[in-house]
Amino acid sequence: MRKITAGLFISLDGVVESPEKWHFPYYNDEMAAAIANSAEILLFGRKTYDAFAGAWPEREAAGGADAGFARMFGDARKIVVSKQDLEFTWRNSEQLRGELVDAVTALREEPGGDVSMSGSVSIVRQLLDAHLLDELHLFVHPIAVRSGMRLFEEAEDSIPLRLLSSKAFETGVLHLVYARTAPTEETGYEDVKAHLPQDVA
Repeated sequence: MRKITAGLFISLDGVVESPEKWHFPYYNDEMAAAIANSAEILLFGRKTYDAFAGAWPEREAAGGADAGFARMFGDARKIVVSKQDLEFTWRNSEQLRGELVDAVTALREEPGGDVSMSGSVSIVRQLLDAHLLDELHLFVHPIAVRSGMRLFEEAEDSIPLRLLSSKAFETGVLHLVYARTAPTEETGYEDVKAHLPQDVA
């Protein structure tokens, strides 16, 4: 079974929109190592794919310092989620066929390497809801952006998560890795008051 992971740059106030406007001052070697991607398959929403396809093939062809990173993206199998029929010029690109949850479930149950997502917030939300996301990597930046789309929309149901690992970068960015978990039991003040400090004067 394949493991499905997603990575998102997120501000302290939960914004995930347009990270290119606020993320780069916090980019360093620690983050570069953390986002290095060895996944066999990259899963994209159409807008995120268009952004990647509009930049990385040219960077690979230019042969600059980032050409190796660009070649990694080019060599990976790329699957794009869209309700429109798409045509591709970037190599190893294809469109996901069928309903998202059914298609990703089938993909996850195949033998093979991991599936990774970068950005594509709407896809991340849907896979979290469907319990199909094995790991959610959040790179929490020490900045309050104060406007833009948040990762989680308002809804009646909560999404309980379990922290798998955490690391603080020198820039103040926190790399937090979560997985979905079972809902917690209902707990009130009477259940927790025994944990209050007992030696307070």
